Amino acid sequence: MTRRVVIIGAGMGGLTAAIRLAQRGLSVLVLEARAEAGGLASGFEKDGFVFDAGPYILLDRPGLEWAFRSLGLDLADHLTLRRIEDVYEVLSDGVTVHFYADLKRTAASLEAQWPGSGKRYEGFVKAMAETHRRLSPLLHVSRPGPSHLLKDRTWTCIPFLLQSLGSILARTNLPRPVIEAIAIWTQIAGQPLDEAPSPMAFVPALIHSAGAFYPVEGIAKIPRTLAALAAKTGVEFQYGTKVRAIVCERGRVRGVETGDNQFVASDAIVSNYNGIGTYIEMLSETPPRARDNLNKLPLQSPGACAYLAIRGAPQPPYLRFRLPANGELCRLLVLPAVLAPELKKNGWSPARLISPMRYEVAERLTVEGQRDYLNQLLAESWWREGVEEFRVLATRVPSEWGAHYNLYRESMNPVMTAGFMRAGRLAHKSPYARGLYLAGSSTHPGQWVSFCAISGILAANDLLEDIN
Repeated sequence: MTRRVVIIGAGMGGLTAAIRLAQRGLSVLVLEARAEAGGLASGFEKDGFVFDAGPYILLDRPGLEWAFRSLGLDLADHLTLRRIEDVYEVLSDGVTVHFYADLKRTAASLEAQWPGSGKRYEGFVKAMAETHRRLSPLLHVSRPGPSHLLKDRTWTCIPFLLQSLGSILARTNLPRPVIEAIAIWTQIAGQPLDEAPSPMAFVPALIHSAGAFYPVEGIAKIPRTLAALAAKTGVEFQYGTKVRAIVCERGRVRGVETGDNQFVASDAIVSNYNGIGTYIEMLSETPPRARDNLNKLPLQSPGACAYLAIRGAPQPPYLRFRLPANGELCRLLVLPAVLAPELKKNGWSPARLISPMRYEVAERLTVEGQRDYLNQLLAESWWREGVEEFRVLATRVPSEWGAHYNLYRESMNPVMTAGFMRAGRLAHKSPYARGLYLAGSSTHPGQWVSFCAISGILAANDLLEDIN
């Protein structure tokens, strides 16, 4: 009987796994390298302004509700979410494509620029909403396979899953700027459109149906809430403790070694660290062939970010993207104060200016080169519309993200390509060491907060199934 579980990392997946396991009577210890829970979903305060620290910008409310329900909790009892009505715009070659929560309003905006495109967009959204309805139960399965697709006629979605996002969007006959705007999320991940997974086409359907949301008090409110709930459930937290290695004996985990050479015994381990990093850096039992395959996966950089205080009257939408014409990845201005006016202080508002970077570009540059890249972004004029004055309160470039958040090779996770998604991602239950489970990046089909929360529950469920 497994009695003692060590969880490596207090990110979203680690927190939901901890609560789930503690609710079932297990003794749970969370070892977190940083001084607080949340990982890239955490926040920070600078000069009186509260910022979301990491890359999370939108919430998949249905997924988050499922995660809370799985813990016997009602999301509405713990978090207040604001629906985003004016969601995002994409500026490219002088053309702006605008997305609102309201489908009719979005379609009318497209129709005004490209006659005939409004109805085509509505048809595309409705088709994606139906496909999402059929496939969404697979998000709640640890290792979805052919047997799951045979249920409820889900097998009819197999051709969709075998395609890339590029091929799905190419058949919409929508104008090129609209296709680029729908696919802007591939820019954040540094994905080529023809390698991105087809389920990324669900984003517009989610925005126009379930909606896009922002939590009152920011994204960091979610992990803070989960950490408090975990503590009430009996979970023990040990902050400032970095795990160096997973210790095995005869193929079964026996505990972990920390950075200060302390051994912590356990009957099972849930790693909320990067999945690739878990196998390559922590687990010596990972087979050489598996290591080689993991090393071949393309990684995603956290990019560069400037945390700003701006004065003036920036207008919605919440997210303003610019797509350069020179082939560089998009830029993004995040304006949380248009949703949460209480964030304003004496006429100043917090904002984030984000520049995704291709991993190989960030890896090639020195820290100084990465900062130069961010300074070039700050010098651009497109994001200053409505901004009378601004102050740069803090910055982070990939090397700094890696050091501050203990990222594997200064990356967030493997790029979620269509091929990687179809391969099933990394299993929550490790095939290389008994008693090891993964709840970190690369185990879920994306990097929304909800997917991370779901991943932790699925890893815990696998563990519980093994001990029952």
